Amino acid sequence: MSELLDPRNDFVFKRIFGSEDNKDVLLAFLNRTFAESGESPLTEIILLNPYTDKDAPLDKQSIFDIWAKTATGKHINVEMQLFNKYDIEKRTLFYWSKRYSGQLQERQTYKELKKCVTINILNYSFLPNDRYHNVFHLREDHTGIELSDDFEVHFMELSKVNDTSVPVEGGLINWLLFLKGADKSNWEVLTVNEPTLKKAMDTLEFLSQDREARRLYEERQKYLHDEASMIEWATEKGLKKGLEEGLAKGLAKGLEEGLTKGERQKAVEIARNMLSLDIEIEVIAKASGLSESEVQSLKPIQ
Repeated sequence: MSELLDPRNDFVFKRIFGSEDNKDVLLAFLNRTFAESGESPLTEIILLNPYTDKDAPLDKQSIFDIWAKTATGKHINVEMQLFNKYDIEKRTLFYWSKRYSGQLQERQTYKELKKCVTINILNYSFLPNDRYHNVFHLREDHTGIELSDDFEVHFMELSKVNDTSVPVEGGLINWLLFLKGADKSNWEVLTVNEPTLKKAMDTLEFLSQDREARRLYEERQKYLHDEASMIEWATEKGLKKGLEEGLAKGLAKGLEEGLTKGERQKAVEIARNMLSLDIEIEVIAKASGLSESEVQSLKPIQ
């Protein structure tokens, strides 16, 4: 049997969750997602950009996000991010705003605008906490009063999911374990907890044995890796240039200016990603610039 494709590849992810034949899979995943934020279950979902055979991995016109709408008009965008492109929070707000404002047609009033939800599934750590699922809304700082229910953003960080223990009940964690690549020996337990997961697993197995699907997958995988390498190169070049400029101004002043909040966040992200690969603490400390105790504190609580 062929090796399973990686469901975190956005091309494969959309084939599993974004096709008309698998709307029940998407619906089950969304209901588990919204259950954790206290929302009522959905009964119907409409795909606005379903997967088609015309979706080519290297075609810039192909969109591998999933766009859907509920029976009440709520818009939902689900996106899988295999690699860290940085500035994910600004990118999320930018595309959320385009989706929200894009609802209005000529002569329509603002009251026609419906709620927009963005769900980002990240294959890396982003937020400075141990929660694998974080949900954001618009609320007043002191009283918690909600300004509007139209804004909702989810971040799911697969790197924070503990894949050494199998859940004993249903819930979102079962879906995230599947996406993270849980061992097939645990699949039966996951499907007992979440029966609809069986269809997602069957789809993944079918795609893994289909020659054309594997070819398209490998094209997309290469594209994603090349893109990640370019981002990494640009980041390293920027850090090198910043260091050289800092040294030119004087070592003390350069170090002081270099330890900005943004750079520290990048160091934390690098360390979290290396931890997910089981790299030794000492090596991570040297690579990221953090102390060994700081790196140790970033390890997920088991």
